[in-house]
Amino acid sequence: MTAAREPEHLPSFEAKMRKEGLPEVVIETFAHYYRQLVSGSTGMIPDDILQPLGPDEIPSMDAVAAHAETGATELKHTIQIVLNGGLGTSMGLTGPKSLLEVRNGLRFLDLTLRQTEKSGIRLAFMNSFNTDEETRAAVSRSDTRAKPLYFLQHKFPKVLRSDFSPAVRPGQPELEWNPPGHGDIYTALHTSGTLQRLLDEGIRYAFVVNSDNLGAVMNPSLLGYFCHKQFPFMMEVARRTPADLKGGHLARHRENGRLLLREIAQCPEEDIAAFQDIHRFRYFNTNTLWLHLPSLQALAERERIIRLPMILNPKTLDPRDSSSPEVYQIETAMGAAVHLFEGAGAVCVPSSRFHPVKKCNDLLAVRSDCFLLDAAGRLRENPERALDRIHIRLDPAFFSRIDMFDDRFPEGAPSLKDCRSLTVQGDVRFEGGVMLRGDVAITHPGPGQAVVPGGSVLEGEVRL
Repeated sequence: MTAAREPEHLPSFEAKMRKEGLPEVVIETFAHYYRQLVSGSTGMIPDDILQPLGPDEIPSMDAVAAHAETGATELKHTIQIVLNGGLGTSMGLTGPKSLLEVRNGLRFLDLTLRQTEKSGIRLAFMNSFNTDEETRAAVSRSDTRAKPLYFLQHKFPKVLRSDFSPAVRPGQPELEWNPPGHGDIYTALHTSGTLQRLLDEGIRYAFVVNSDNLGAVMNPSLLGYFCHKQFPFMMEVARRTPADLKGGHLARHRENGRLLLREIAQCPEEDIAAFQDIHRFRYFNTNTLWLHLPSLQALAERERIIRLPMILNPKTLDPRDSSSPEVYQIETAMGAAVHLFEGAGAVCVPSSRFHPVKKCNDLLAVRSDCFLLDAAGRLRENPERALDRIHIRLDPAFFSRIDMFDDRFPEGAPSLKDCRSLTVQGDVRFEGGVMLRGDVAITHPGPGQAVVPGGSVLEGEVRL
């Protein structure tokens, strides 16, 4: 039997990665996905292999409250791992997103440090090659008593879409690489030696969160439930709403019955309507996970490479230059590991545990009186707000970058606790003490900048 022929450009990729000093297991992992790409695999997960989850299959957070005492006894065996590889380029940032101010002069990083100090658990950051130096410097300058661990996310070479060869950018070699997605956490924990170090120190459980989601704090009930059920892996999910049509959803594989995560980038075009049916697929992945570290070590030793479903992210080589060559970025999502662990579980958490800041729209809500910030660095929904999650749409031409955003809210966010939705079209600046109520749509066709005077109370449609 003739062995399958290796893809033409694979040796060039392997040589490039070895020159960068990447571990062999990372090179093997990239090669695994590259072979799929060249063979025509798209990483798509069609609807016909999925079985939707019933309304009673996933327990609620209230249902696991009885396990708080067990969780409290296991805190000493637990570490919080913060995904800290993002630069926040979608908000016009050039440094780590975790160094963005949230409110009262405090950054995401400061609040994370406060939260972990309060809970008394260990803390680790998974940084990228873009965020490591600045994050370490920021922690060293802070007044925290925490002594975090750090480990680095790996990187993958970008692939030219024209012929599947390595992308080259003379004078800007950093543009030839992309972060491989947060699915790299499992390999990075193993290759960095961090996994073995934690096990040697008696750490058995990891609570994994995004740096920009201040709602996801350590909860003894969830930890206790995770320990009680002896899950190798647990995902926090939430009920989907019309605002969550693009978020990855949880389902079961029809053949083996295991839980499976499907991201929208893995959904065939003909199945998009089913993907967005929030009654059919009820639960979305909040990207907050719980890991049993001995189970992860066993998987890594047994399989050597962690074979998560591939996500192909089509981009241009220079993301700021649409005329630069078209490339593929090979990525994976960490939540997809739910399918690799037999006996993995999930728990349905309330919206209070899911407040990520991906764009300036989200930042406005977090900075407003929709939320309260306590002394322990926890972001809580304002009990005076009687409405569901607010929907904010700010004109990207004037609010998409953080400098533009701050210029248009120079005295802070308006009061939004009584606001159901806010839409702003045009260049509008808000003075202090503005209150918005109900569904507010502000339009300013120009020219120039319109001003919402201080102390204004706005409702309904407003033309400036």
